[in-house]
Amino acid sequence: MDLRVFLLISLLLGLSSAQQDGNECTKASAQSCGECIQAGEKCGWCTDVNFLKQGEQKSTRCDEVESLLKKGCNKTSIENPRGNVETLKNQSVTNRKKEGGSLKPDQITQIQPQKLSLKLRSGEAQKFALKFKRAEDYPIDLYYLMDLSFSMKDDLENVKNLGTHLMTEMQKITSDFRIGFGSFVEKTVMPYISTTPAKLLNPCSAEQNCTSPFSYKNVLSLTADGSKFNDLVSRQHISGNLDSPEGGFDAIMQVAVCANQIGWRNVTRLLVFSTDAGFHFAGDGKLGGIVLPNDGKCHLQDNMYTMSHYYDYPSIAHLVQKLSENNIQTIFAITKEFLPVYQQLKELIPKSAVGTLSSDSSNVIKLIIDAYNSLSSEVILENSRLPEGVSISYVSHCKNGVSENGENGRKCSNISIGDEVTFDVAITAKGCPSSGKSEIIKIKPLGFTEEVEILLNFICECECHAKGIPNSPECHFGNGTSECGACRCNEGRIGRVCECSKDEVRTEDLDANCRIDNGTDICSNNGDCVCGTCECKKRDNPEERYSGKFCECDNFNCDRSNNKLCGGHGRCECRKCICDANYTGSACDCSLDTSSCIASNQQMCNGRGTCECGVCKCTDSKFQGQKCEICPTCPGVCSEHKDCVECRAFKTGDKKDACEKDCRDFSLHMVKKKEDLPQPNDKPFINHCKERDANDCWFFFTYATRNDSTVEVHVAEELECPSGPDIIPIVAGVVAGIVLIGLALLLIWKLLMIIHDRREFAKFEKKKKT
Repeated sequence: MDLRVFLLISLLLGLSSAQQDGNECTKASAQSCGECIQAGEKCGWCTDVNFLKQGEQKSTRCDEVESLLKKGCNKTSIENPRGNVETLKNQSVTNRKKEGGSLKPDQITQIQPQKLSLKLRSGEAQKFALKFKRAEDYPIDLYYLMDLSFSMKDDLENVKNLGTHLMTEMQKITSDFRIGFGSFVEKTVMPYISTTPAKLLNPCSAEQNCTSPFSYKNVLSLTADGSKFNDLVSRQHISGNLDSPEGGFDAIMQVAVCANQIGWRNVTRLLVFSTDAGFHFAGDGKLGGIVLPNDGKCHLQDNMYTMSHYYDYPSIAHLVQKLSENNIQTIFAITKEFLPVYQQLKELIPKSAVGTLSSDSSNVIKLIIDAYNSLSSEVILENSRLPEGVSISYVSHCKNGVSENGENGRKCSNISIGDEVTFDVAITAKGCPSSGKSEIIKIKPLGFTEEVEILLNFICECECHAKGIPNSPECHFGNGTSECGACRCNEGRIGRVCECSKDEVRTEDLDANCRIDNGTDICSNNGDCVCGTCECKKRDNPEERYSGKFCECDNFNCDRSNNKLCGGHGRCECRKCICDANYTGSACDCSLDTSSCIASNQQMCNGRGTCECGVCKCTDSKFQGQKCEICPTCPGVCSEHKDCVECRAFKTGDKKDACEKDCRDFSLHMVKKKEDLPQPNDKPFINHCKERDANDCWFFFTYATRNDSTVEVHVAEELECPSGPDIIPIVAGVVAGIVLIGLALLLIWKLLMIIHDRREFAKFEKKKKT
């Protein structure tokens, strides 16, 4: 028992080492060569019996080939089978002119190659090229399916001569053209039609002579005789029903699945669906008491659909499946009123087209020709259902060197007759299907009968598997098969050499070796105790793993920062972050690099704070900003930033030559007037400024610091400049003053003279008296 425990503990150490290694080969913990090669395309298995070192488990044999070589495994001892592609049938695409003679449809080849065999190794893509060439003068079968409800009466008259006219036009495209005709109305139960005896005979009014209602009728199987089409169609009569939607889906299903009755050949198959109404689909049959889903089988007797009263309408998905299986391309000839409805239906049905039908169907031939040209100019590859774990991808190489991948890699458009396009196809298997048997898939262009058959063979085992020795003595007394240098244990046995029984795994003595300090949790609840050794559980995410002797460690439960494990600056080991250089903290979210705190003056945080985790913490509450450079409440903010604001806003001032270099640390917004500037209550830390510019004018601006420490400046475009003297009033005033002063002086002089004269006169009179 002690030896067994020792060996299994050694095995655990090997397991932990493999899990930490991280590649898909070691993560698989493969116990055999077959399991190893299914883990990935780079995985190899070392068959050297002496390859494992003491304490290593079997899964160590599985690793990338380069790693195995580095570990000392001889190249000849490495099993690394590869897949391949083998071409079984490769007939060239048909290359001929229309005048070159008639060929049968099975003699025309449009896709190459036709049959392949692939060997698939897990994870290894097998690639091959498909070539498609649209054949010239390719045969066409066209079946015209028409709504014969009463509203289509005038349309029927125009369709009666369709056969020969359409035959003439289509012969310009192909010399081998056949045409058929069918009609539909509705299920023959209430509430779709009136079931009174009189209405069953004539569903129209007494003045109108209509034929009895029916679900679907194959009037004419496909024929090359256009006049026969005209003759039979001319005998058709309009019928009638009660509701507006028609039972056209029943008719389409029967046309698709009744290949023998319709006369479809393995050529281009066109179905023209003509109506002026909507359609019933799966579930609508419940209105008439019909609950059985449509079975998708042919039910034509004497060219009449006989089970319309028994089976519900088909679903759109069911129709898509049957149309695709039978390579039928659908052309919906619809009146303008219901065009949007059928355009949406077209998006659900591959290789279908919609055309607007005139009110009397007079344009039906042009509609069919245009729709056919549209459909035939596009090739879309479709593959059959893929086996479990198998995927397929396409890359198209179309005309004019255009290449596409993804969903667009399946198709090429604007292909003319004789054009050749290629598709690169890659098929990949993940693992090996549960059956392990060969599978067949098919790839075909939608709407064409030709296909590529691909036989898939899966590499599930190594070559050395066939040389295995069952019940080998090397595997603990015959408890396993010795193959590929290791033991593949029999059912119920485990261990490197199958030395343990699964019955012993949960015994108390062995479980005790899987508990930390004799605790209660086995392998920390993160693993299983196998033969006294913890084997840790694997996570869905291969990058996440448990480790440790008791699976007590993991690499995904460490602290996070910015939603990143260890802040993206470290690695998680045993639930603890091991930080990269220049980072610290429980989540490695604290940077030790102080370069982000150095201001333009080369001071740390402008000398106003400390650098913590690469971010400045300002010690003075007045300062803020990334480097404590902003002080919105400090005096002088206006004068400090005046020159930069002036040069940015008006291209003037002392800094106009160095403006782009020195004045980039704020965002500028221009407003019309100073009244339009933000007000103090509009946002925090706002300063209103009034400064003189280089022309001695006043300009107004606000300086605001936002919450994210960015600066926002609003500037008024309107300036206030001092007005100059008005010369004319001054001159006029001076002149007027001089005149007034002169007049005043003259008046004074005159007054003085009068006074003087009066005095002298008085003296004279006095002397005269004496």
